[in-house]
Amino acid sequence: MTKSNKQLNRIPSKGKIAGVCAGVAEYTGMEPWLVRIVWFSGLVFSGGFFFIAYVACWFILDKDGTVSRRKDGLKQAQDQWHRFDENEDIDRAVEVKSKVWQSGEPPKQAFRDIARQFEGIERRVRNMEGYVTSNEYTLKREINRL
Repeated sequence: MTKSNKQLNRIPSKGKIAGVCAGVAEYTGMEPWLVRIVWFSGLVFSGGFFFIAYVACWFILDKDGTVSRRKDGLKQAQDQWHRFDENEDIDRAVEVKSKVWQSGEPPKQAFRDIARQFEGIERRVRNMEGYVTSNEYTLKREINRL
């Protein structure tokens, strides 16, 4: 049995108001729109309890800051081999959903994303092969041997 290290956080970048519903959706593995519908229904039928709970969660829950992202939404590059083009995010995990209420991508979209990721990986391998077989690499290697 594996123990998950999930932590309930709010995610303002994915949220509509403060990111509470987006954080709850990620924690439970559900779609954010479904959590919002449940929360709004509870707000309408509870007489204000869900409003107070939402505001309390807004102040109590920490912001999710596990992945640093640039303003265009891609992860920051750590070194020269993990640079990203503007249209690719090849290190992102693809989650396929089997039921409508689960979080993740529909199978067709997941297949397209995986194919795009493999194309990006292939492009990176070609670039590395091109560098390793270049005269520049040979020259640097010889200089380092001195």
